[in-house]
Amino acid sequence: MKSMKRTEAVSIGEVIMNVVKQNNLEERLLEQRIIDSWHLVVGPTINKYTVNRYISNHTLYVYLTSAAVKSELMLHKSSLLKRLNEITGKETITDVVIR
Repeated sequence: MKSMKRTEAVSIGEVIMNVVKQNNLEERLLEQRIIDSWHLVVGPTINKYTVNRYISNHTLYVYLTSAAVKSELMLHKSSLLKRLNEITGKETITDVVIR
């Protein structure tokens, strides 16, 4: 049986972050944070017209049920992109496609 040598204590958060980095999951977690925060950025009124959202190739795709809301969001696409990237603190997405 191999004896375990004690080293400095490491927080569980540090252990999780090391596993995330070792398995290249950091980008996917940032993308999921953006998807989960959509309702905070657009508010409850616009969020109720949102039927689906996902990220592919650094592009956020958002599907809406209202043409009027779609038109309004397209006018504010650059500010949406900026506010969504502020959530992660880095440029996680490079475009927003509203459908």
